[in-house]
Amino acid sequence: MRIAILSCFYPYRGGISQFNANIYHELRKDNIVRAFNFSRQYPDFLFPGKTQYVSKDDSAVPVESTVLLDTANPFSYIKTAKEIRNWNPDIVLMRYWMSWFGPSLGYVARKLKKDCKVIQILDNVTPHEPRFFDKPFTKYFLSGGDGYITLCSSVAEDLLKYAPDAKYRIIPHPLYNHFGPKIDRLEAERSLGLTPGKKNILFFGLIRDYKGLDILIDAFDKLDDSYQLIIAGEPYGPFDKYSDKIRSNRNKDRIKCFLEFVKDSDVSSYFSAADVVVLPYRSATQSGVSSVAYHFDLPMIVTHTGGLKEAIEGHGTGLVAEKADSDLIRCEIERFFADSGLRTRCIENIGKEKERLSWQRFCSNMLEFAQTL
Repeated sequence: MRIAILSCFYPYRGGISQFNANIYHELRKDNIVRAFNFSRQYPDFLFPGKTQYVSKDDSAVPVESTVLLDTANPFSYIKTAKEIRNWNPDIVLMRYWMSWFGPSLGYVARKLKKDCKVIQILDNVTPHEPRFFDKPFTKYFLSGGDGYITLCSSVAEDLLKYAPDAKYRIIPHPLYNHFGPKIDRLEAERSLGLTPGKKNILFFGLIRDYKGLDILIDAFDKLDDSYQLIIAGEPYGPFDKYSDKIRSNRNKDRIKCFLEFVKDSDVSSYFSAADVVVLPYRSATQSGVSSVAYHFDLPMIVTHTGGLKEAIEGHGTGLVAEKADSDLIRCEIERFFADSGLRTRCIENIGKEKERLSWQRFCSNMLEFAQTL
């Protein structure tokens, strides 16, 4: 089967690019696969981080791709559609996580051959940070698809609001497995300059308002001195409000901040040093952070929102706070550490999830779905 993937690939950084690289390599085992990349992913005003690209010393694995689509240049839409059409794929996969991509990807989807199946993998349908163009751009994009893959049920529900008759399948986010093995805890703590012997709580990933870091900082203020909070990730926007909370926090000396995008080669240190990952999100679909946590056998404490609760509830891999509230988060943290057997049970259940959430299973499930379209 000939499969084209139109999305971001190396040298673009981040979870979407990593996800695409994993399905690219998995699909290539039994299919002819070609990656079509962005020449410009989105304008700088839509990207509040430092750079969209991997650094020179990053260990991200390159993926050979055809660089074509400039999302801000309609002439490139025509060129991209022509190039993919001439390659004559049986299936085209498109990733969608931000409404800005609606016009470019939606145009290409409409210009492919009629016998080519367009499958749209939806990370988000309703954005966490809304903009005025979200609804028309999303509607335009979705109307160009033949079938849809969502990574959790909450995204499927959002899809059906736009397309009640949509053909879709929910396939959970597979586990990232390219960050290497877990390292010795003391070695990890030493490399990060952490105080050994503490109960280490990890907040990991890009820092955005909806992810609730401020809630976790408030919760940490009410914990005793046996805890240590590790904040690792690049702020998307000003960090001032978090800095103010940290300065006034009675446990500020045990809050360790690493405010930069974490390279693939450094991810292991943070997860090897931690006892638990806390995701105090105000809203969520799913999170790639949970997939990394599972790779490192690390339990999670999450809020009862979107796909986060799906990743925990029924699987016994962590705890769920009923809402994004600092007192509720604190209670779940204390509960996790108070039960000596809870961590063991969570790790055992994570092992079972690793068997279920493989890239091979994700891709085979997706191709099976494609045959039904």
